[in-house]
Amino acid sequence: MIKLGVNIDHIATLRQQRKEDFPSVIYAATVCQKAGADGITVHLREDRRHIQDKDVFELKETIKTKLNLEMAASDEIVAIALKLKPDFVCLVPEKRQELTTEGGLDVDGQRKRLSKVIEKLKKESICVSMFIDPNINQVDASAEIGADAVELHTGKYAEVFRKFGEKSEEFNFELGQIINSSNRALSKGLLLNAGHGLDYQNINRICQIPRINEFNIGFSIVARALFVGLENAVIEMKKAIAATELGGNK
Repeated sequence: MIKLGVNIDHIATLRQQRKEDFPSVIYAATVCQKAGADGITVHLREDRRHIQDKDVFELKETIKTKLNLEMAASDEIVAIALKLKPDFVCLVPEKRQELTTEGGLDVDGQRKRLSKVIEKLKKESICVSMFIDPNINQVDASAEIGADAVELHTGKYAEVFRKFGEKSEEFNFELGQIINSSNRALSKGLLLNAGHGLDYQNINRICQIPRINEFNIGFSIVARALFVGLENAVIEMKKAIAATELGGNK
């Protein structure tokens, strides 16, 4: 069965707009956990625009499910991760001006630096994933520098689904890129995750790719929660995944 990691960054975004102590990301995490989330994902950005240092340590102490820390491979954030010891780390690219992560990490072009970061994290028994575009060269590079997993960036897939629909050539091309990269990752012995831009409408076709381990989804769940509540929004996403995944994933 495909797991669901719920990204709660946008709960913190709302909180930081007024610099209040609510809404609580800790409470949000417990609600997601109750609703069946298999993990909680947060991105501790270098500019601390949403998730704060205090949040990640409180989450580590509070939640019963696994904690997935998205992070840049900067010395400061790596040092925090080594102290925190989350269950998973997902290394991502990071730009100060971007609204959200705009693309995958160039693992192939940063092998030496990233391999050192991976080595440090794995010494603390932290499972390390690389957030990459669905590109075979990036998959190969991730495997060769010692990553445990890849998380395929599904942002372009989500964009063409919204603009052109799932019967378009553009959509089939992007889906094909994800399928090819998924097969490559599995052949390299990597754990296969996916995320970014996934929602209740476009999740269907991605679910049908065999042996995906986990989706990490945030914005669409938090947006849906405005109308149905956070617990129901997570339950609905779990149901959407379960309804369409292949028998091989169950």
